[in-house]
Amino acid sequence: MRKLLLADDHELVRETIADYLRLQGGFDVSTAQNLDEALEVARREGPFELAMLDYSMPGMDSLSGLARMRSQTGYPVAILSGTATPDVARRALSSGAVGFLPKTLAPQSLVNAVRHMLTGEVYMPLEFLNDEGADEADVTLTPRERDVLLGITEGKSNKEIARDLDIQEVTVKLHVKTLSRKLGARNRTHAAMLGRDLGLM
Repeated sequence: MRKLLLADDHELVRETIADYLRLQGGFDVSTAQNLDEALEVARREGPFELAMLDYSMPGMDSLSGLARMRSQTGYPVAILSGTATPDVARRALSSGAVGFLPKTLAPQSLVNAVRHMLTGEVYMPLEFLNDEGADEADVTLTPRERDVLLGITEGKSNKEIARDLDIQEVTVKLHVKTLSRKLGARNRTHAAMLGRDLGLM
């Protein structure tokens, strides 16, 4: 079984991606929540065939974390991000990353991208690199939408969020729909990840 190291500071996103890779790809995945922990896991459980690092997690310091992981472990390293721009993706690849993985990738596409990198090839999402995307500064959530988003990031159901905020569950559903549209999120997990990466909470 091929061993992967996945590091992301958002637990919901990290475990969702790890589960995709384990269940759909058949990979052995170890996880960490920041760069220092990832380096420790690499020392303790390595060697790994590929390390995937979240661009905005603690310890990364832009792309210097990529250089640290490569120099200290010698592993091929891919960068994960939900909000990095195409320019950041291009800089990551030119800095030695073997791939750039948007968190918007469908599960099977993610598995295929990992398999591609494990053959020694570089993964470049051409559609993403050619799409400059929306201006992150355009995303504005109301205070209530932020409250609901926070509940989502904590893994709460609509019913639990409604109870916490003392509002109707149908109102929570409307807020989820609206904030997901504003963020361009495909689902709750994606909305949580985008909200975290954009600093909306």
